[in-house]
Amino acid sequence: RRVHGRSQMENPMSDDALVAEIEALGEKLGQAKASITKRFIGQERVVDLVLSSILCGGHGLVIGLPGLGKTRLVSTLSTVLGLDGARVQFTPDLMPADILGSEVLETGADGSRAFKFIEGPVFCQLLMADEINPMYSALI
Repeated sequence: RRVHGRSQMENPMSDDALVAEIEALGEKLGQAKASITKRFIGQERVVDLVLSSILCGGHGLVIGLPGLGKTRLVSTLSTVLGLDGARVQFTPDLMPADILGSEVLETGADGSRAFKFIEGPVFCQLLMADEINPMYSALI
């Protein structure tokens, strides 16, 4: 018998164990959703869609007026899910190094020098690109 492209001998997990693991994952997801919706009352649909985006390994675009909690949602998601989160604020003077990071010259205790790469915010698990404004690209 084949399970997900592998024979059952290669995959020793029984059907019952797989079902139990899926049910446990569903419970954990329910707990995460409950924790998140405590901070976002009345926004269950938004939370569902953002969680779906994360679970699918994709990207999400959350659009809304200022003050509706988009930044707080991403911060809460990274905390509840145990992910390394970061934020980039897209302003007209944003430079590539502000996103990617840069190399700096470090001097050691013995006087030796070496370049060290300091990672930018893009090296995270959950990145919020804030205040992307299409008006800026029209002006440039």
